[in-house]
Amino acid sequence: MVSTVVGYAGGTTADPTYYKLGDHSETIRIEYDPSVISYGELLDVFWQQHNPIYPSGSRQYMSNIFYHDEVQKQLALEKRSSLEAATGHRIYTDIVPAAEFYPAEEYHQKYYLENVRDIYDELRAIYPDINDFVKSTAVTRVNGYAAGYGTDEAFREELDSLGLSDKSRAKLVEIAEKGLTPVCPVPQIVD
Repeated sequence: MVSTVVGYAGGTTADPTYYKLGDHSETIRIEYDPSVISYGELLDVFWQQHNPIYPSGSRQYMSNIFYHDEVQKQLALEKRSSLEAATGHRIYTDIVPAAEFYPAEEYHQKYYLENVRDIYDELRAIYPDINDFVKSTAVTRVNGYAAGYGTDEAFREELDSLGLSDKSRAKLVEIAEKGLTPVCPVPQIVD
């Protein structure tokens, strides 16, 4: 991932916030490098990370894919149909055109990294502007590793490029040594 931003989209309410969400859903905007991961692979990861065979209980937590062009729309529709056929279940994921995206409040960004306060504080000192912090590839990658995601190989390859002090590097290595979970690109739905 190049960067991720959590926020709100899909509704008509102007300037939504966590406590005034209106008709929006919580979502994530992903900036990615298609030479590293394809849109189709991102869709596989999306379906791997949740169970879309149950409808959400509210608009806030709806399963949505916001597409930006007809190619993305067709691929999302095809992958949803394939998943329905493979599981024998209806997939409750809306596939809708992307509209305005509203970034969530600062305290919602980089959730896992916030739980490793020393590293979080160090990176906030490097990126004092919240927009730079959120858009930073290094911060995005460290957040993923703090959550326990990634491969050991990728982690070892990029550890030196993350801009961390020796203390923060050691803490991130400690987290990684507990075991990273590579994100599997094959959807596995459990009833």
